[in-house]
Amino acid sequence: MTSKAKIGYVGVGLMGMPMAKRLLSLGYAVRAYDISPQSMAAARDAGMAAASSAGDAVRGADLVLTNLPTPEAVEAAVFGENGVASTLRAPQLLIDFSTIKVYQCKAFARRLRETTGAGWIDAPVSGGPPASGSGTLTVMAGGEAADIERTRPFFADVAGRFTHMGPSGAGMAAKMLNQLIVGAGHAVMAEAVVLAEAAGIDAARLPECLAGGLADSPLLQRLYPRMVKRDFAPQGYVRQLLKDLEMVNEFAGGLKAPANSFTISRSLSS
Repeated sequence: MTSKAKIGYVGVGLMGMPMAKRLLSLGYAVRAYDISPQSMAAARDAGMAAASSAGDAVRGADLVLTNLPTPEAVEAAVFGENGVASTLRAPQLLIDFSTIKVYQCKAFARRLRETTGAGWIDAPVSGGPPASGSGTLTVMAGGEAADIERTRPFFADVAGRFTHMGPSGAGMAAKMLNQLIVGAGHAVMAEAVVLAEAAGIDAARLPECLAGGLADSPLLQRLYPRMVKRDFAPQGYVRQLLKDLEMVNEFAGGLKAPANSFTISRSLSS
């Protein structure tokens, strides 16, 4: 597959629009569909061909990209009326950038292959809209090795870091671990701010004080100062963190821990 594959993009919203615009600037032909009239208007203004449905976006495409907010939206766009599956055929590939649950991802991939013969790559991302637009996303991918190899030229244009983590669902499992680390990091940074302020020290100088040590991290240098300044939308952060950590909790609950596993509390007490 060449780096100028024809793209059908379903879900050109907050994350999808910057990536789609980047793909246009690199010479890709992009046919877009979104249920939002505002997103469709923005896609047309950016020079994308406007599709009338998710299935219509697939026609003639080498790669189908989906970037949708919920598993229900993914299922409807792919398997619903006039959905992607109504048009997609092997050897076409679908790359799903959405964040859904691991078991849903595996089920969708299996269903798509059984009904159309097309392949599915789960490719959740980290980095947000700015990285989506600059091509510096971190992409965690799961899928068949042959499908991954076919899409490497494409991923080279959208990702600063791309890692094939394993078969279908492996990218989503890596995303769960990413959410665990980021979610826990938010909680630790918030606690550090509260304790520093309660102790009466200059809370804003903590990153400078701890720079270069074991406690130093991008979270301390980038997120902590924003929390000191209250430079964030608390409700938005709370909703996203709650969603992320609920997904992590469900993911962890479905795993069977190996016999030699240990918890932090057990290792510290031994």
